Amino acid sequence: MSLLKISHLRKQFDDLEVLKDISLEVEKGEVLSIIGPSGSGKSTLLRCATGLEKPDGGEIIYQGTFGLVFQNFNLFPHYSVLKNITDAPLKVQKRKKDEVLKEARELLKKMGLADKEKAYPFQLSGGQQQRVSIARALAMNPDILFFDEPTSALDPELTGEILKVIKDLAAEHMTMVIVTHEMNFAKNVSDKVIFMDKGVIAEEGTPEEVFGSDNVRMKEFLGKFAE
Repeated sequence: MSLLKISHLRKQFDDLEVLKDISLEVEKGEVLSIIGPSGSGKSTLLRCATGLEKPDGGEIIYQGTFGLVFQNFNLFPHYSVLKNITDAPLKVQKRKKDEVLKEARELLKKMGLADKEKAYPFQLSGGQQQRVSIARALAMNPDILFFDEPTSALDPELTGEILKVIKDLAAEHMTMVIVTHEMNFAKNVSDKVIFMDKGVIAEEGTPEEVFGSDNVRMKEFLGKFAE
Protein backbone atom coordinates (compact mmCIF):
# COMPACT_ATOMS: atom_id res chain seq x y z
CA MET A 1 0.00 0.00 0.00
CA SER A 2 1.34 3.44 -0.98
CA LEU A 3 1.43 5.83 1.98
CA LEU A 4 2.70 8.67 -0.21
CA LYS A 5 2.28 9.32 -3.91
CA ILE A 6 3.85 12.34 -5.59
CA SER A 7 2.93 13.00 -9.23
CA HIS A 8 4.54 15.51 -11.62
CA LEU A 9 5.71 17.85 -8.85
CA ARG A 10 7.16 21.18 -9.94
CA LYS A 11 8.69 24.02 -7.93
CA GLN A 12 10.26 27.26 -9.12
CA PHE A 13 12.02 30.07 -7.23
CA ASP A 14 11.98 33.17 -9.45
CA ASP A 15 13.57 31.99 -12.74
CA LEU A 16 15.15 28.88 -11.23
CA GLU A 17 13.23 25.64 -11.76
CA VAL A 18 14.26 23.57 -8.72
CA LEU A 19 11.93 20.58 -9.19
CA LYS A 20 11.04 19.44 -12.70
CA ASP A 21 8.25 16.87 -13.01
CA ILE A 22 9.06 14.70 -9.96
CA SER A 23 7.01 11.52 -9.44
CA LEU A 24 7.57 8.88 -6.75
CA GLU A 25 5.74 6.50 -4.40
CA VAL A 26 6.55 5.34 -0.88
CA GLU A 27 5.12 2.02 0.25
CA LYS A 28 4.20 1.14 3.83
CA GLY A 29 7.28 -0.10 5.73
CA GLU A 30 9.66 1.15 3.04
CA VAL A 31 12.83 3.20 3.59
CA LEU A 32 13.49 5.62 0.73
CA SER A 33 16.80 7.52 0.68
CA ILE A 34 17.18 10.61 -1.51
CA ILE A 35 20.77 11.42 -2.48
CA GLY A 36 22.39 13.87 -4.86
CA PRO A 37 24.66 16.91 -5.06
CA SER A 38 23.91 20.23 -3.33
CA GLY A 39 21.33 22.20 -5.26
CA SER A 40 19.80 19.11 -6.89
CA GLY A 41 16.39 19.74 -5.25
CA LYS A 42 16.48 17.10 -2.48
CA SER A 43 15.53 19.36 0.43
CA THR A 44 13.01 21.31 -1.66
CA LEU A 45 11.31 18.02 -2.53
CA LEU A 46 11.13 17.16 1.17
CA ARG A 47 9.84 20.64 2.06
CA CYS A 48 7.11 20.38 -0.59
CA ALA A 49 6.16 16.87 0.56
CA THR A 50 5.79 18.08 4.17
CA GLY A 51 3.93 21.29 3.39
CA LEU A 52 6.76 23.69 4.24
CA GLU A 53 6.87 24.85 0.61
CA LYS A 54 3.95 25.18 -1.78
CA PRO A 55 4.58 23.40 -5.09
CA ASP A 56 3.84 25.20 -8.36
CA GLY A 57 2.32 22.11 -9.92
CA GLY A 58 1.66 18.42 -9.44
CA GLU A 59 -0.09 16.37 -6.78
CA ILE A 60 0.84 14.98 -3.36
CA ILE A 61 -1.44 12.25 -1.94
CA TYR A 62 -1.04 10.90 1.60
CA GLN A 63 -2.58 7.85 3.22
CA GLY A 64 -1.97 8.75 6.87
CA THR A 65 0.15 11.26 8.77
CA PHE A 66 3.79 12.26 8.73
CA GLY A 67 6.50 13.54 11.07
CA LEU A 68 9.59 15.57 10.20
CA VAL A 69 13.07 15.57 11.76
CA PHE A 70 15.07 18.69 10.85
CA GLN A 71 18.83 18.86 10.37
CA ASN A 72 19.22 21.55 13.06
CA PHE A 73 17.04 19.85 15.69
CA ASN A 74 14.54 22.79 16.04
CA LEU A 75 13.84 22.02 19.71
CA PHE A 76 12.17 24.67 21.87
CA PRO A 77 15.08 25.99 23.98
CA HIS A 78 12.84 27.07 26.89
CA TYR A 79 11.14 23.66 27.17
CA SER A 80 12.55 20.66 28.99
CA VAL A 81 13.24 17.49 26.97
CA LEU A 82 9.99 15.93 28.22
CA LYS A 83 7.91 19.02 27.38
CA ASN A 84 9.48 19.21 23.90
CA ILE A 85 8.23 15.67 23.26
CA THR A 86 4.80 15.90 24.91
CA ASP A 87 3.69 19.40 23.88
CA ALA A 88 2.25 18.58 20.43
CA PRO A 89 0.52 15.29 21.36
CA LEU A 90 -1.19 17.11 24.26
CA LYS A 91 -2.06 20.40 22.53
CA VAL A 92 -2.52 19.35 18.90
CA GLN A 93 -3.76 15.77 19.20
CA LYS A 94 -5.57 16.42 22.54
CA ARG A 95 -4.48 13.05 23.88
CA LYS A 96 -4.64 11.97 27.53
CA LYS A 97 -1.76 13.30 29.63
CA ASP A 98 -0.96 10.00 31.37
CA GLU A 99 -0.82 8.13 28.07
CA VAL A 100 1.38 10.81 26.43
CA LEU A 101 3.82 10.96 29.36
CA LYS A 102 4.12 7.17 29.44
CA GLU A 103 4.81 7.01 25.72
CA ALA A 104 7.31 9.93 25.87
CA ARG A 105 9.28 8.21 28.63
CA GLU A 106 9.31 4.96 26.65
CA LEU A 107 10.65 6.86 23.63
CA LEU A 108 13.35 8.52 25.73
CA LYS A 109 14.37 5.11 27.04
CA LYS A 110 14.50 3.78 23.49
CA MET A 111 16.73 6.74 22.50
CA GLY A 112 19.06 6.11 25.46
CA LEU A 113 17.95 9.35 27.13
CA ALA A 114 15.85 8.10 30.05
CA ASP A 115 17.85 10.27 32.48
CA LYS A 116 17.48 13.47 30.42
CA GLU A 117 13.75 14.22 30.65
CA LYS A 118 14.28 17.27 32.91
CA ALA A 119 17.27 18.60 30.95
CA TYR A 120 17.04 21.55 28.54
CA PRO A 121 18.39 21.46 24.96
CA PHE A 122 21.47 23.58 25.77
CA GLN A 123 22.54 20.91 28.29
CA LEU A 124 22.63 18.19 25.59
CA SER A 125 25.13 17.24 22.91
CA GLY A 126 24.11 17.61 19.26
CA GLY A 127 23.54 13.86 19.01
CA GLN A 128 21.33 13.90 22.10
CA GLN A 129 19.34 16.86 20.77
CA GLN A 130 18.77 15.05 17.49
CA ARG A 131 17.60 11.93 19.34
CA VAL A 132 15.14 14.12 21.27
CA SER A 133 13.85 15.57 18.00
CA ILE A 134 13.37 12.03 16.62
CA ALA A 135 11.47 11.08 19.81
CA ARG A 136 9.36 14.23 19.41
CA ALA A 137 8.43 13.27 15.84
CA LEU A 138 7.64 9.67 16.87
CA ALA A 139 5.45 10.88 19.76
CA MET A 140 2.90 12.02 17.16
CA ASN A 141 2.62 8.39 15.93
CA PRO A 142 3.24 9.29 12.28
CA ASP A 143 2.72 6.85 9.43
CA ILE A 144 5.78 8.26 7.62
CA LEU A 145 8.86 9.86 9.14
CA PHE A 146 10.84 12.35 7.04
CA PHE A 147 14.49 13.18 7.78
CA ASP A 148 16.16 16.23 6.23
CA GLU A 149 19.90 15.44 6.38
CA PRO A 150 19.62 14.41 10.04
CA THR A 151 23.39 14.14 10.58
CA SER A 152 24.66 17.21 8.70
CA ALA A 153 25.02 19.31 11.87
CA LEU A 154 26.88 16.57 13.77
CA ASP A 155 30.49 15.46 14.02
CA PRO A 156 31.37 11.90 12.83
CA GLU A 157 31.11 10.31 16.27
CA LEU A 158 27.62 11.71 16.92
CA THR A 159 26.59 10.88 13.34
CA GLY A 160 26.98 7.19 14.18
CA GLU A 161 24.54 7.55 17.11
CA ILE A 162 21.80 8.96 14.89
CA LEU A 163 22.35 6.50 12.05
CA LYS A 164 21.99 3.64 14.55
CA VAL A 165 18.65 5.06 15.78
CA ILE A 166 17.38 5.31 12.19
CA LYS A 167 18.65 1.80 11.41
CA ASP A 168 16.76 0.46 14.44
CA LEU A 169 13.57 2.20 13.24
CA ALA A 170 14.06 0.62 9.80
CA ALA A 171 14.33 -2.79 11.48
CA GLU A 172 10.92 -2.07 13.08
CA HIS A 173 9.52 -1.35 9.57
CA MET A 174 8.96 2.36 10.18
CA THR A 175 8.19 4.01 6.85
CA MET A 176 10.87 6.65 6.26
CA VAL A 177 12.01 9.14 3.64
CA ILE A 178 15.59 10.26 4.29
CA VAL A 179 17.51 13.02 2.53
CA THR A 180 21.10 12.08 3.31
CA HIS A 181 24.71 12.57 2.27
CA GLU A 182 25.76 9.38 4.10
CA MET A 183 26.27 7.07 1.13
CA ASN A 184 27.12 3.84 2.99
CA PHE A 185 24.13 4.37 5.23
CA ALA A 186 21.81 4.93 2.24
CA LYS A 187 23.21 1.79 0.62
CA ASN A 188 22.75 -0.38 3.72
CA VAL A 189 19.45 0.79 5.21
CA SER A 190 17.29 1.67 2.16
CA ASP A 191 14.78 -0.41 0.27
CA LYS A 192 14.84 2.19 -2.50
CA VAL A 193 17.22 5.01 -3.43
CA ILE A 194 16.57 8.09 -5.57
CA PHE A 195 19.48 10.04 -7.07
CA MET A 196 18.51 13.62 -7.89
CA ASP A 197 20.41 15.93 -10.20
CA LYS A 198 19.42 19.40 -11.43
CA GLY A 199 15.81 19.06 -10.28
CA VAL A 200 15.04 15.67 -11.80
CA ILE A 201 15.22 12.06 -10.64
CA ALA A 202 18.25 10.90 -12.62
CA GLU A 203 18.28 7.37 -11.22
CA GLU A 204 16.04 5.30 -8.95
CA GLY A 205 15.82 1.70 -7.82
CA THR A 206 17.23 -0.64 -5.22
CA PRO A 207 20.54 0.39 -3.58
CA GLU A 208 22.30 -2.20 -5.76
CA GLU A 209 20.77 -0.79 -8.94
CA VAL A 210 21.45 2.87 -8.11
CA PHE A 211 24.95 2.50 -6.68
CA GLY A 212 25.91 0.12 -9.47
CA SER A 213 24.43 2.35 -12.19
CA ASP A 214 26.30 3.27 -15.37
CA ASN A 215 24.77 6.77 -15.20
CA VAL A 216 27.69 9.17 -15.77
CA ARG A 217 26.44 11.79 -13.28
CA MET A 218 25.91 9.09 -10.67
CA LYS A 219 29.46 7.83 -11.13
CA GLU A 220 30.87 11.37 -10.91
CA PHE A 221 28.88 12.02 -7.74
CA LEU A 222 29.97 8.77 -6.06
CA GLY A 223 33.55 9.39 -7.18
CA LYS A 224 33.61 12.63 -5.20
CA PHE A 225 32.62 10.69 -2.07
CA ALA A 226 35.33 8.12 -2.68
CA GLU A 227 38.07 10.78 -2.90
